[in-house]
Amino acid sequence: MSGATTEAAAAGLETFARLPEKGRNQEDILRELRAIAAREDARWETGQISGSYYHAGKEHFAFLNRIYGLFSHVNILQRDMCPSGTKFEAEIVAMTASMLHGDAVSAPDEVVGAVTSGGSESIMLPMLAYREHARAERGITAPEIVAPATAHPAFEKGAWYFGIKLVRVPVGPDLLADVDAMRAQINENTVALVGSAGNYPYGLIDPLERLSALAVEHGIGMHVDGCYGGFMLPWLERLGYPIPLFDFRLPGVTSMSCDTHKWGYGPKGASVVLYRNRALRRRQYFTVSNWAGGLYGSPTIAGSRSEGISAATWAAMVSLGEEGYLGIARQIMTVADAIKAGAAAIPELRVAGDATFCLAFLSDKVDIFHVNDYLAAKGWRMNGLQSPPGFHFCITRPQTVPGLADRFLGDLREAVAYAGGPPPQPSKSGAIYGGGLAGVPPAMVTQFMCEHLDGMYAL
Repeated sequence: MSGATTEAAAAGLETFARLPEKGRNQEDILRELRAIAAREDARWETGQISGSYYHAGKEHFAFLNRIYGLFSHVNILQRDMCPSGTKFEAEIVAMTASMLHGDAVSAPDEVVGAVTSGGSESIMLPMLAYREHARAERGITAPEIVAPATAHPAFEKGAWYFGIKLVRVPVGPDLLADVDAMRAQINENTVALVGSAGNYPYGLIDPLERLSALAVEHGIGMHVDGCYGGFMLPWLERLGYPIPLFDFRLPGVTSMSCDTHKWGYGPKGASVVLYRNRALRRRQYFTVSNWAGGLYGSPTIAGSRSEGISAATWAAMVSLGEEGYLGIARQIMTVADAIKAGAAAIPELRVAGDATFCLAFLSDKVDIFHVNDYLAAKGWRMNGLQSPPGFHFCITRPQTVPGLADRFLGDLREAVAYAGGPPPQPSKSGAIYGGGLAGVPPAMVTQFMCEHLDGMYAL
């Protein structure tokens, strides 16, 4: 019996390996799924889960669900049948571009974009666009993209899908992109550079101004991955935090990814990819003119999509407005600043870099994974890191409940004392991130991960 089947049985749930002979009663299904949702929601509603759940309140999501229901059945691919889809997506792109200073781009360029299914697609599509642009304009058939080691794995995924060589460059001691090391990797096949605002492991903003100058110098593209910080950094800048330039105000930035389903507080399954001009965006389009079924064209990887997601994303943005985003950002940073200040008083720990909403905890004095083990036993779920070992706490709206920062800091101090023991047993947290698999051949790690993924679909 697989893990999934065991868990279902323990919860008293029926499993289905084939369609039931007769359909189930709808009220029974609703009752069962409400129970599942309540049980799973109870975990993140404590505020003890790092990242993962980005929301602007239960009332906000109830509102989005009502919007989604109005358009869930609509296929946004059929724009002649649902012109509202064009309105929603054009305005989502325009509002996001405005937030990221698309107006700083001078004619004849004009920042444009598309709505995608998530951050991975918003990263992969520009990779495709740079490949196609370089092939058409420069005759490059073996394209390379240079990225810091901290750049999201979606760049690896895009390289695998599209036959691009991704050149990973180690970051500096400050955990930021090493611009000089990236410069050394540029050659005649390089089509683009990558920087993050901020990177997922540490939440830090790469030296994008220097990367921008490097891209301009070599006449190549530059993608800024703002999936993590794109909907936070503009508001932190407005709140007076010293945020370096990270968007289209930098002349070398030719594309950006920005997730509406994170701090944009829209439903999961939506993101925005932006380009400095229409010519570059056109390179991501797929069209067929001689198919028996007629002309076919799609702007992104997906074909059919539910308009419900775009409608709800649009509704999230216009219902919150600048005032709403600023208010939530202020709440989040109140908690993040308190935790950052409290952690600074724990000598065994350090917070990586100039952190904002994502705090990465590192240590040269105790086993950081033992610290994480203790926190896990207290109900906290942090995101494990490797190279260097650590974990981060991404502060989202669920963490803004009163008293959470003090409670976390109290448990963190106890966790450090526990790790300083040291505990007799090996740390559990390092089983994937760090020491637990140190020295294990990559092929074995890959096999382990693939077996884990297989298990997701096992009954």
